[in-house]
Amino acid sequence: MSNMMKTVAIAGAVTAALAAHTTTAVAADKEKCYGVSLAGQNDCKAGAGTTCAGSSTVDYQGNAWTLVDAGTCESMELPGDRMGSLTELDRDLPG
Repeated sequence: MSNMMKTVAIAGAVTAALAAHTTTAVAADKEKCYGVSLAGQNDCKAGAGTTCAGSSTVDYQGNAWTLVDAGTCESMELPGDRMGSLTELDRDLPG
């Protein structure tokens, strides 16, 4: 293997390692929060029969979550008597 190929391979490995570390650090500062996203803006899970990100159909759908800053989920201000939850909710589900 030529020196140029070795340099490219090492640079790629270092870049991949840094990217993995950065992604892990960001995820550690976030938590799943159910019932806080607007329709179509959830990060994942929106009940049975849905796929994943962007699949919620109701604002503040209780079984759809989005990532929020750690420690903020349950204190988020939402319309009405709604509150975010660290576990799935049985409210505001599609009909």
